[in-house]
Amino acid sequence: MTVGTFELTVKDHFDAAHFLYDYPGECRNLHGHTWDIEVSVQSSQLCDLGMVYDFALLKKDLKAVLARYDHKHLNEVTPFDTISPTAENLARVIYEQLSENIQQPQLRVTQVTVWESPIAKLVYRP
Repeated sequence: MTVGTFELTVKDHFDAAHFLYDYPGECRNLHGHTWDIEVSVQSSQLCDLGMVYDFALLKKDLKAVLARYDHKHLNEVTPFDTISPTAENLARVIYEQLSENIQQPQLRVTQVTVWESPIAKLVYRP
């Protein structure tokens, strides 16, 4: 049997407002986005059902993290009350939260992609 690595990706979204601290352009003003978030997890091992991880479980994990931000002013939500809610920081924070929440030793979060608009995305990989 061929040994390889499996990567599973799910996508969800949330709506939120923010502004960027000390930004020299228009994004220093309060504005909103529909943020699309993609999360990928990876493993070379499959569970007894022959899956890396259940798509439904990963969707649930992601939804739980994003619920903190949905329809919020991000600058008022920890940790963005002290760090700028950039796409970069948002991706890293979501990565950290998901990595904490997923307690499968063979599974690791490999990347978080933040789509700030339909034509602009940022990818975070640890």
